[in-house]
Amino acid sequence: MRLQKVLASAGVASRRVSEDLIVAGRVRVNGTVVTELGRRIHPETDLVAVDNIAVQLDNTKLYLMLNKPAGVYSSMRDERGRTDLSYWAEQYEERIFNVGRLDAETTGLLIMTNDGDLAHTLAHPSFGVAKTYIAKVEGRVSPQTIATLTRGIDLEDGPIAADKARLMTSASDSTSSLVEITLHSGRNRIVRRMLDAVGHPVIDLVRRQFGPLHLGTLQIGQIRPLTSAELGQVLTLSRDGAERGAEKGVGQDTENGADQDAEKNAGGR
Repeated sequence: MRLQKVLASAGVASRRVSEDLIVAGRVRVNGTVVTELGRRIHPETDLVAVDNIAVQLDNTKLYLMLNKPAGVYSSMRDERGRTDLSYWAEQYEERIFNVGRLDAETTGLLIMTNDGDLAHTLAHPSFGVAKTYIAKVEGRVSPQTIATLTRGIDLEDGPIAADKARLMTSASDSTSSLVEITLHSGRNRIVRRMLDAVGHPVIDLVRRQFGPLHLGTLQIGQIRPLTSAELGQVLTLSRDGAERGAEKGVGQDTENGADQDAEKNAGGR
């Protein structure tokens, strides 16, 4: 198909505006700038970007954001019959699965998709996608404790350091504090274990950000498709990560593999 027709079908712009984007050198195919209007591509295999933001050409792919409630296990079919993600997955004809996991009592942003390559890249710790959490913890957190979290602490499964941490508020009676913590580790229940190790057990934990995605005003229990801008950011992150992974020899999982990984590791953060 002609490139401008593909861009128009993907909802990037009208065919005429898409032609202008191509002529202006703002469109890349497989990493190379294309300026010829007659260029033909294969939407199933070629990678297209506009202004260095990836464009999804496959309309069979779904990309969703869920604000996971407490008490829900990050599994598509919980073997013990506990509340899982099937309630939301059953709303779609396509077989979707979760990207990574949150432990049952942690709420917040969970990506669901049927794109196995994207799921692998975003969830695999080797790609270093950052996640941001807000934790309500016991006691008054000191600046020294925040520094300890970013400097690093030793846990039973090895050292760990937050990429960023900051104290948001402390209760006037010193009974609790709100801490924001950002890290890229995928280790099981890592945020809870870090805060417990510095003497401030978690009372409530919510994931507010995953890579470029922000939970925003999405209410607990609601699910929605990613916006065009969000999808472009996530696809760009995924493709960049896949390229780096290929250079390092990190393989891609299939959709089934990504789903099975999520099933096995439903413990979460």
